[in-house]
Amino acid sequence: MTTATAQAHPNIALVKYWGKADTTQNLPATGSLSMTLDVFPTTTTVRADTGAAVDRVVMNGSEREGVVRERVVRFLDHVRHLAGSDAAAEVVTRNTVPSAAGLASSASGFAALALAASTAYGLDLDTRALSRLARRGSGSASRSIISRFAIWHAGDDEHSFAEHIDAPEIEMVIATVDAGEKAVSSREAMRRTALTSPYYPAWVTSTAQSLAAAQEACRAGDLERLGRITETNALRMHAVIQGSDPSIRYLTPTSWSIFDAVETLRREGVRAWATADAGPNVCIVCAPADTPAVSRRISTLADTVVARPGPGATLRERSA
Repeated sequence: MTTATAQAHPNIALVKYWGKADTTQNLPATGSLSMTLDVFPTTTTVRADTGAAVDRVVMNGSEREGVVRERVVRFLDHVRHLAGSDAAAEVVTRNTVPSAAGLASSASGFAALALAASTAYGLDLDTRALSRLARRGSGSASRSIISRFAIWHAGDDEHSFAEHIDAPEIEMVIATVDAGEKAVSSREAMRRTALTSPYYPAWVTSTAQSLAAAQEACRAGDLERLGRITETNALRMHAVIQGSDPSIRYLTPTSWSIFDAVETLRREGVRAWATADAGPNVCIVCAPADTPAVSRRISTLADTVVARPGPGATLRERSA
């Protein structure tokens, strides 16, 4: 029996991933750019045991069945295929980020699982291969393998991976509007958007342009340009999602109030821009010197946590 424990953190996209070129391999329609956080870690232990009959999945102290277990087992099957093993596994996960609330819980979860499972099954993967593996569980997990800032490339299976990119110094104020599970999962919303939203082709085209512009801003160390791109890209994503049939609306009145508050802060000279993934919770990108002002204002509207650029996935323990 081999055991490995790994930890990974969620990431928040500055240029969003929304739409797949291939659903089986989780290949994105466009590239994306993100910041890995230093808060809300997921810690996962995988025990590969040739004597076990079936896989067992435990999350936050509760054994899981149904869709959650199916996703984990499907991922383990891929790892076993790569390793040439038929050993069953026990997966024990402690997740500190609210699940399915638009705060990238699947990113940290599958990044930690990718590192723990590949190690437990004896695979020796470099960072690129590990990012590709994490992508098979959840697309955005490819970015949580990488520390601080990551760009995830579109392409075929071999070339769709995340790698580090330098970026201006920023922090994030994370405003939790609703920590509950969202009514429509990201997977279903992404599928529905691509099939039914008339704005989806324009989203793909404009996001490729936004990513190129964001890379230029990163190379130039231009925080203001990167911030503008981040907020605009988020609003475009939510517009294309709302254009689905039936429509999906993740942002709530409180979410919009936070966007409005951030706009007011900018008029007052504060360097801050809002973004939101697939959920009601809002993340405010800001210059480190402006974080206290942003946190004070936004904490009147929602619970807040300050996040800084964080580590990539790390192996915490390994034993045979």
